[in-house]
Amino acid sequence: MGKLVYGGTTEIGFEDRVLAHLQIVVGLKLRRKEGFFFSWRDEQGVGDGRSAIWIDPAIPLLFRYSGGRYPRINKTWLEQLTASSNSSQGLQLTEEIGALGADEVDADSPPGR
Repeated sequence: MGKLVYGGTTEIGFEDRVLAHLQIVVGLKLRRKEGFFFSWRDEQGVGDGRSAIWIDPAIPLLFRYSGGRYPRINKTWLEQLTASSNSSQGLQLTEEIGALGADEVDADSPPGR
């Protein structure tokens, strides 16, 4: 399980595959200097509710992966996450969608492949 370290103090656990998709979407927003809410459903162990944080270029973020290999990227899911990040509700982490395999690319592949 990887971690998103928010503001240098708050650690939020996500699977490496989820974290890789989040890093791309969050990176796109922050490159444009856009702040936004990011929300996700909590695990049952912490109450089974929802949490949300404000993501802003001024707040330090660290994406810490537990594995050494970068996961393959699901373009369909990435497009859904990106669309939600541009909505008035902000980035909402959803379950992975889309066909696995044919719709995946290496994270370091040029766009459009």
